[in-house]
Amino acid sequence: MAKIEKNTDQQKPQLRATLFTDYICPFCFIGDLRLQHLQDDYEVLVNFRFIEIHPDTPEQGATVDSLDYSDEQWQGMMDGLVEMAQEEGISLAPVRMLANSHRALLLAEAVKQEGRKIFYKFNQALYREYFIAGRNIGDIDVLNDIARTTGVSDEVIAKAFNDKQYEKILQMNMSMAVKAGVTATPTFFIGQHRLTGAVSESKLRQAAEAAIADRRKKQESSS
Repeated sequence: MAKIEKNTDQQKPQLRATLFTDYICPFCFIGDLRLQHLQDDYEVLVNFRFIEIHPDTPEQGATVDSLDYSDEQWQGMMDGLVEMAQEEGISLAPVRMLANSHRALLLAEAVKQEGRKIFYKFNQALYREYFIAGRNIGDIDVLNDIARTTGVSDEVIAKAFNDKQYEKILQMNMSMAVKAGVTATPTFFIGQHRLTGAVSESKLRQAAEAAIADRRKKQESSS
């Protein structure tokens, strides 16, 4: 479990969230950025559950034409994505290629052991290199470069691709997603509240406030 952390002299209420996500999902990038905004008011503990949404994508990647969207559907999605990216102050490269995310997800699971600071640096770098710089995060050389640049040790990089425990974790994540009825990424669980898609920051805050209120009521009733 990784924690979004920000130095402050004021104690913040702890907020736990579970996020089902994949690095090739542009709306996950937006959702991740919006979730980070909550760190201003909460000590946010995020349980990242990485799931592979397009496992049939070849290792070298594929064009977005391989996705089952009509031209009208795709354009509508991209228009909405551009608008959300502008709200977050980022400029996305045109989405033309779909990477195979399997190795990236294995590496992300392994990088968790490096601690919060390195994990979050790596987490954001993956999104930015793929959606802003347009690099293929299915390429092992690209992944190695991103990992080393963000401070990940060679030992952890090697473990990510050779230790079968990370394959098992991805399988467990998918099983949990199915059990929880997750049908799209990103999906957030904040307390007992589920939010699907790149929802607004205000909706995330509403869920956070409700989760904190629910917890306080539970504590009061048990005291």
